[in-house]
Amino acid sequence: MPELPEVEVVRRGIEQWATNAQIIAVEVLDPRSLRRHTGGPENFMARLTGQRLAEGKRRGKYLWIPIDEGYSAIVVHLGMSGQMLVSEPEIPNQKHLKIRITYTTGQRLQELRFVDQRIFGGLYLDTLVPTEDHPGELIPSTVAHIGRDPLDEHFDTEEIFQKLRRRKSSLKRALLDQSLSSGIGNIYADEALYLAKLHYARPTETLTRKEVSRVYQAAEQVMRLALAQGGTSFDALYVNVNGESGYFDRSLNVYGRAGEACYRCLDAGEETLITRRKFMNRSSYYCPRCQPVPRRARW
Repeated sequence: MPELPEVEVVRRGIEQWATNAQIIAVEVLDPRSLRRHTGGPENFMARLTGQRLAEGKRRGKYLWIPIDEGYSAIVVHLGMSGQMLVSEPEIPNQKHLKIRITYTTGQRLQELRFVDQRIFGGLYLDTLVPTEDHPGELIPSTVAHIGRDPLDEHFDTEEIFQKLRRRKSSLKRALLDQSLSSGIGNIYADEALYLAKLHYARPTETLTRKEVSRVYQAAEQVMRLALAQGGTSFDALYVNVNGESGYFDRSLNVYGRAGEACYRCLDAGEETLITRRKFMNRSSYYCPRCQPVPRRARW
């Protein structure tokens, strides 16, 4: 599933090609991609036609484009395989094209196409509401419960530390909890934990303030590196608005490297193999030497 860097890459593409564009037509080819929109396809098309697109916004993995003079927004949920592509009208339809939004930026017509092979994603319209901690900031009502992400200028590590100390959870479970902090998925959680030299089963109530700061700084670092490389693409589904794949997967330290040598240990003259263990119906990758199992591991 796309994580924060992949969604931010898409947001930046929409910002570059569609900000301040006016919608002149909307076509829904598959109503299933509008199942989160309560008004149905006709309502969606009528409300969008004639609207002007503002600069795209994001919180964690959630992306939205304000319309209606900032009172509403198109919320984009990419799901497992959703893509937002900027296309010229003459380009043939993609095989799994679900929604087409035709817009103009002056004399030029372009299309914002939502393509989704597995149909877990979709678009919907939502009302923008003020955030609790910064009332001047607006967010879709359905995203308001999502925590800020480590790239957010208002991200508060001290607040996260206080919440973690009150929890009875493992560190990786907390990192993946989108209501606590958003945008960190399985790949970047493993990479951040590796950089911070912390094991994923560490009980959250035992974490020090410095350790919490270290792991979230590591998450920010790894996601900024991924952003610089266009995100992580393990298959052709994760692409930017031009259909191009990112290549951060070539820079991963632990994720997907089970049985291979830890780079950090090699630099120290040791040869420790990356370990893979099942975790929450997924996998966790870590270095047993750099990230020793805690005495009170919470699996």
